[in-house]
Amino acid sequence: MPNAKFETIHESLGPDFFDPVEAADFPKAILRYRNQRWAERVGLSDLRDDEWVARFGRFEPFPESFRTPLALRYHGHQFQVYNPDLGDGRGFLFAQLRDLEDNRLLDLGTKGSGQTPWSRGGDGRLTLKGGVREVLATEMLEALGVDTSKSFSLIETGESLMRNDEPSPTRSSVLVRLSHSHIRIGTFQRLAFLEETETIRRLVDHAVAHYYPHLGDLVQDEKVPAFLGAVAEAVAKTGARMIAAGFVHGVLNSDNINITGEAFDYGPWRFLDRYEAGFTAAYFDQSGLYAFGRQPDALAWNLTRLAECLVPLSEIAKLESALNRFWPAFQSGLAAAVLDRLALVPQGEKADLEVTAAFFKFLGAVNPPFERVFFDLRGGVDADRLTASPAASAYAAPEFQPVRTALSGYEARSGARAHPYFDRAGPRTMVIAEMEALWARIAEADDWSAFAAMLEEIGELRAAYAQ
Repeated sequence: MPNAKFETIHESLGPDFFDPVEAADFPKAILRYRNQRWAERVGLSDLRDDEWVARFGRFEPFPESFRTPLALRYHGHQFQVYNPDLGDGRGFLFAQLRDLEDNRLLDLGTKGSGQTPWSRGGDGRLTLKGGVREVLATEMLEALGVDTSKSFSLIETGESLMRNDEPSPTRSSVLVRLSHSHIRIGTFQRLAFLEETETIRRLVDHAVAHYYPHLGDLVQDEKVPAFLGAVAEAVAKTGARMIAAGFVHGVLNSDNINITGEAFDYGPWRFLDRYEAGFTAAYFDQSGLYAFGRQPDALAWNLTRLAECLVPLSEIAKLESALNRFWPAFQSGLAAAVLDRLALVPQGEKADLEVTAAFFKFLGAVNPPFERVFFDLRGGVDADRLTASPAASAYAAPEFQPVRTALSGYEARSGARAHPYFDRAGPRTMVIAEMEALWARIAEADDWSAFAAMLEEIGELRAAYAQ
């Protein structure tokens, strides 16, 4: 296996963007999860488990990487209320390295690694349940085609934590994420708040050079709106894929969206059981701001905040034009995501948008089991399969007829249902009852068998959808 190719690119931005910190000294380090697939992609698969724990539980630095972890500085809107007191309060950027398949720059960042200057009185820790939940969410999202952060490592740390939203004391952990970038919309917001225009310009140049290099030859007046447009399209694609996956992030704040389009730092996430546009994941989201069907609006709102930060560097009309790339990109991205999940060959923008509209109109009117519909319609309409389905009454409803008609003009991809996964009685889901049952076995008996089985099933799902 090739060796990891480490970088220290973020460090070149200078101390205005981060604070050097040290990881907490945890009493224990019990490896609960290592992402071997992505370890191979970045050249770290040969680490023994004790070496893995040393790097991702004790945070002994890699010789070619940062000498000390970096707690990143940022602000952000939380539920659309500006907060200038944010920053990496229980995490840091531990290392940067290259995806060995496509040379893409990736970050290894933490959650639960201890206190930093931005902890605001918190303990800087992560509950084990929170870590388990994020591992499962990211694995499921990746299997369903959502390019977002990957859970790279989860280590139990042997501390007892007190939390208001979990039975306490509860067990602790430290999570390591693999992301394309940790530069957030909130990173730009902090610099705008401080009126550091030239530093914003430097950050744009840095982001273009390392994440959007195809824009590098543009003059500054064109580079800034082009950068905004590229970010808008990347965020739109992720948002579209989240909707097609039936995923509710929970807290789509501007500090949880990065400039390469990934949403991370999931809150009390949920996958839909049945289609419900108004479904919210967070008990504290009483207004439904981040409800399932409002997530695209939330992403567009966050991007507008990024555009505001760039006003000193460009003309407003050009920024508005760049920002307006979001909705067409979201619509086309949603059509592509739905057809991809159904394993159907696209027929052109007009037809693809029409079939997607009919599909979601049916979901909204009939409210069938969300994941079941994708499972049943994989490869197109099969009358025998739909009649035998537990959701047969939904397909018999008159609201399904436009979908049946629209899908009749589509051809299935080769091998659409060839994987043994589609011989199952039904789809792999991850609704809240399944998540809580899995966690109960860990909490009550330290039984990780259901966790391992869930990961194995998600692996089958990923392989099936990759065909």
